[in-house]
Amino acid sequence: MKILYDSPSQIITVNAGGKKYKRGKELSKVDLLENHSIFVENGKIKDLVPSSSTHKIKYDKKIDLSGSIVLPGLVECHTHSAFYGSRSNEFLMRLNGATYEEIAASGGGIISTMKNVRNASFEELVKFLEPKIKSFISQGVTSLEIKSGYGLSFYDEIKLLQVINYFKNTALINIIPTFLGAHTYPPEYKNEKNKYLDLLTEELFPYISQNKLANFVDAFIEKGAFSVEDVNLIFERAKKYKFNLRLHTDQFSSIGGIPLAIKHNCLSADHLEVINDDDIKLISKSKTAAVLLPGVSFFLDHKYAPARELIDNNAIVALSTDYNPGSSHINNLQLIMQLAALKLRMSAEEIISAVTINSAYALGISENTGTIELGKDADFAIFELNEYSELIYNIGVNLLKYTVKSGNIIYQKAD
Repeated sequence: MKILYDSPSQIITVNAGGKKYKRGKELSKVDLLENHSIFVENGKIKDLVPSSSTHKIKYDKKIDLSGSIVLPGLVECHTHSAFYGSRSNEFLMRLNGATYEEIAASGGGIISTMKNVRNASFEELVKFLEPKIKSFISQGVTSLEIKSGYGLSFYDEIKLLQVINYFKNTALINIIPTFLGAHTYPPEYKNEKNKYLDLLTEELFPYISQNKLANFVDAFIEKGAFSVEDVNLIFERAKKYKFNLRLHTDQFSSIGGIPLAIKHNCLSADHLEVINDDDIKLISKSKTAAVLLPGVSFFLDHKYAPARELIDNNAIVALSTDYNPGSSHINNLQLIMQLAALKLRMSAEEIISAVTINSAYALGISENTGTIELGKDADFAIFELNEYSELIYNIGVNLLKYTVKSGNIIYQKAD
């Protein structure tokens, strides 16, 4: 199928010149095209054609994009979307002064969601997750990472990964499964932590690897969760099974996660709200992406990650929602983009690079998506706007017109 996406007001290509990511000042270069059209053939970007020359193109279908802008399909690189139930009561507790750590210590937090997931069937989890994926698609997301981590037993972690893989095989967008069994220690292993580490690495790793249920192994370094020593062991064993690695770190405490992430060549280190100056310099010299999650800071009224310092030190910065039921019940990536402007002091161009090519890099898929370049997948987010600054300016308003995956319109705004 040959499709012409004809004459948008702007095409924001985020052209990386064949590179897999943008770092530092490169984030501010998004390579704007005007008076051009996009020619798609068999799901790939075949050409970027001056609109005055489109009469020379032979196509099967033409989509009129006048009054619209085209971005690469948005990439959502860090979510905990596979959960069950609600934690609205904890939200009210926080409004009354309880901290995230206090709620977790009282049996809430991750453990509360764990109980809900363990009691839910595969079918219930599928039904609960499906509208969340559709919501992301309606925002222009064409690649979506989803973590396990709320089962915390062999059976329930596999159940969650099977749910995620159900959508990997049936959803219209890229679904990237991540194994986060190292989210927190479940209550039954509170006094036998070594046994839980063995469960993760000696039982779950081989099963997940053999059945190809996850692209990544992730872990959470934090006081009250996993130590640097714990995660070092987890990552050493994960590499034996050829898993790619990512890491939650420096959310509430800076206790050595950044050096560990770099030691193990993690594709990303995520959160970084309390990263220190030495570790900013360390990650900025590495190929580990700094995935920032301003929705968490907004939702918890917590410190924001130092995006400006990271970018100014030449880091690879990405953005994501961290959508989850407790600390960031926000599944709106466009809102995250707007928070990044208001709270992280990022420019519109830096934000666009962070939710496209750099988020794709954090998932290991930037060779195929994340920019509008010849030969890449024809993944687009098309907005009813005349210029891209309006995307950041219109806070809380979804102006998406089409989501395009591999050349096909998979979501269209209702008239």
